[in-house]
Amino acid sequence: MNQLRIVLLLAIVVISSSFTEPNVYNDGYKIGDKAVDFKLKNVDGNTVSLADYKEAKGFLVIFTCNGCPYANAYEDRIIALDKKYKEKGVPVIAINPNNPSIQPDESFTKMQERASAKGYTFPYLVDKDQKISPVYGAQRTPHCFLLEKTSSGNIVKYIGAIDDNYQDETAVETTYVEDAIDAMLQGNDIEIKSTKAIGCSIKI
Repeated sequence: MNQLRIVLLLAIVVISSSFTEPNVYNDGYKIGDKAVDFKLKNVDGNTVSLADYKEAKGFLVIFTCNGCPYANAYEDRIIALDKKYKEKGVPVIAINPNNPSIQPDESFTKMQERASAKGYTFPYLVDKDQKISPVYGAQRTPHCFLLEKTSSGNIVKYIGAIDDNYQDETAVETTYVEDAIDAMLQGNDIEIKSTKAIGCSIKI
């Protein structure tokens, strides 16, 4: 009887916890979730975490990579986003989620070469052993997560694509990320909170 009671109590704990914590490893973050911080190696050899940015108002975490044509098409736009918004307190934090043993072009050395050649103005971090991307729910490169820094943590405000046209920047009609950051900084509701990320599947 005591064993049955223990089993029932454990079942109640498991069921209760499922209502209070998102199943991030299966589904990733939803709008309004509190995002976990991380400490990942940057291409300059130093480690970077969100906690390092004491004055930040938020973060644009982008899972991207070296070789995906979609990521390459957005590369200059990502650099422009960082230059525009880090001065306003919302820096870009780029993370490469790919497994270099599957994609050799995604090695740390290749990441360093890419960042140097393109003049990245933001950290480019390696998600060693692919521990962070599944927690966030990143599925494609690029895949964006806009976080708002609050007293209770970094809250997910937008998830998805950078804009509505990866092929031609001049033909973009809706700048999802810029619109979301502007609304967040102004304290307004974000009209489009999530979109489908268009890009290459993450190689794990």
